[in-house]
Amino acid sequence: MKSKSSPKKILVIDIGGTHLKINATGAGPTVKVESGPTMAAAQMVDAVKRVTAKWQFDVISIGFPGPVINARPTREPHNLGGGWLKFDFQRAFGKPVKVMNDAAMQALGGHRGGRCLFLGLGTGLGSALAIDNDVLPLELAHLPYKKARSYEEYLGTAGLERSGKKKWVKNVEEVIGLLKNALLADYVVLGGGNARLLKTFPPDVELGKNENAIIGGRRLWDKK
Repeated sequence: MKSKSSPKKILVIDIGGTHLKINATGAGPTVKVESGPTMAAAQMVDAVKRVTAKWQFDVISIGFPGPVINARPTREPHNLGGGWLKFDFQRAFGKPVKVMNDAAMQALGGHRGGRCLFLGLGTGLGSALAIDNDVLPLELAHLPYKKARSYEEYLGTAGLERSGKKKWVKNVEEVIGLLKNALLADYVVLGGGNARLLKTFPPDVELGKNENAIIGGRRLWDKK
């Protein structure tokens, strides 16, 4: 998917509810920085600048944990601090910036053709559908599932802590089947820190690679 016009060096920032993952072309391994419910947009930028002070990069991709329209967040994230909606990332970094929903960025990185449903099992529940060369961000997390609770309340970290691992795994497998059939997905890629609690996987379901978000952030600059 790499194009001749792609920038040589891309900084990718994957924003999660517990960590930032930061990687740049040629800068070595991905660096993790703690995030959490008090991290505001400006604090995220400061943390990234500290890590990348000696790095060289031309452009930036940001995976944001919430809905994004026209490269701008449209809602404050549930698991972070505030100040994200009107924040000017390009001005703050002084580099060209593209912002994408974090689940969509992982779906872009893990897509290998056909209809791929990505589900991020982390603090919350991320979701996106990759079809051919397009990625459709989804907001399934807050849809009602059962007993007046949402999908995220069952499959997120709170659901894991409430119901225990055994029941959580059963809920995950049930929801995967429901969503795979509803969205006509050929296969499902799972990401997020809690996905590794699954020891076996249903047919056409696989564990995504750690670097999928980074790959997706780089591929983002290949897309028009």
